[in-house]
Formats: sequence, structure tokens, C-alpha cells
Amino acid sequence: MFFAKRQRTLIFRVNGYLLSLIAMFDLLFKHISKRVTLSSSELEFLTTVFIPKKIRKKQYLLQEGEICKWMTFVSKGCLRSYTLDAEGKEHIVQFAIEDWWIADMYSYLTGEPSEYIIDALEDSELLMLDIKGKETVLENIPAFEKFLRMLLESNHIASHRRLHTMMTKTAEEKYLNFIHSYPQIMQRVPQHMVASYLGISPETLSRVRKQILATK
Repeated sequence: MFFAKRQRTLIFRVNGYLLSLIAMFDLLFKHISKRVTLSSSELEFLTTVFIPKKIRKKQYLLQEGEICKWMTFVSKGCLRSYTLDAEGKEHIVQFAIEDWWIADMYSYLTGEPSEYIIDALEDSELLMLDIKGKETVLENIPAFEKFLRMLLESNHIASHRRLHTMMTKTAEEKYLNFIHSYPQIMQRVPQHMVASYLGISPETLSRVRKQILATK
């Protein structure tokens, strides 16, 4: 009786893990298919090189001084990338939720130690691709090179736009642009982290939000 119950529990866990794994790769396949077309066999090949990983809230994916060894696709959850200044103040450079990627690409591509920290703001499910896996994919799936190029181009454009916003916009304009561009993130991260991402103080963000509400 005990062993039969334990066996059923194990089966349920295995089935739950498989269903979770299928959902993770399904989201990745849809994400890739928005940019390039891969055959069913090529998509299946990706399951042999991407490494699934689950991390808990507040768990680190990368710490400062480590080499970033993974490009990480977020299939569930929310993560952030940030750096610390000399006074220990956080400066958030990226949030990543479902259907997004996160990595320190400079460290990933050069093999140099990272200046950034990546941790989870929620329990998260990830698909991770290391350098060796990337090269294996490129050797076997030529279209994946186009996908990576498009991904890096999109990242470069987003970084350029953010830099321009940080340098030229007021605190209110930064905030309005953020909630317009990333409304789903607003519901999932604390306001002090939003302020950090925008490069303003939490007090300034609070004042801006009150001013916006007062005009409605």
C-alpha cells in the first residue's frame, strides 16, 4: 500500500515535470518561429542543447565577477539584471519576463568576468544555452544564426532607445514611456525597482505618480 501510493506520487511528479518541460519548449519554439522558420526535426534538435532549469525567488543566476556562461530564455517568471555602485546601491539594467531573454552578452561572448548580477524576482522556469550548445546549434541549424543576429539587433536597438530616454527625458516622460512599453512588468515588480531601472529615486517616482493621478 505504502509503495503503491509512493509510486503514484512519483508518476504524478514525472508527468507534471514532462508537461512543464513541453510548455517551456513550446513557448521557445513559438518565440523562434516569429523570426525564422525551422523544421520539426530542427526544433526537436533544440531540445537536446537547451538546458531546462528552475530557480526560486531571490536565487542568483549570475553573480558579479563570474563569467556569464548562458543565454537564458524565460519561459515562466521574472528576473532582473543589475549592478552595484561603490555605495552598494542597485542600478537595474533589465527585467526579463516570459518570452524574453536575459544574459550579460559581453561576458558571454568574450569570456570575461561579468560586472552584473542576475537574480529571480519570482520562481522562474528557464531554458539555457551555453557557448558550446550555441556553436552546436549553429553547425546543425544554419537558420539559427539569422535568429541570433535578429535577437542581438533587437537588443542593440532597445539599448540605444533606453540610453536616449535616460539622457534626454524627464522623470515623468521616463515613467510614462515605461508603463506604455512594459505594462505587464508594472504589476510584478516593486516600485523602488522601477525607480532604479528609470534612474530616478523612489521619492521622485512617487511624486511623479501622484502628479499623473492628479491630472486624471
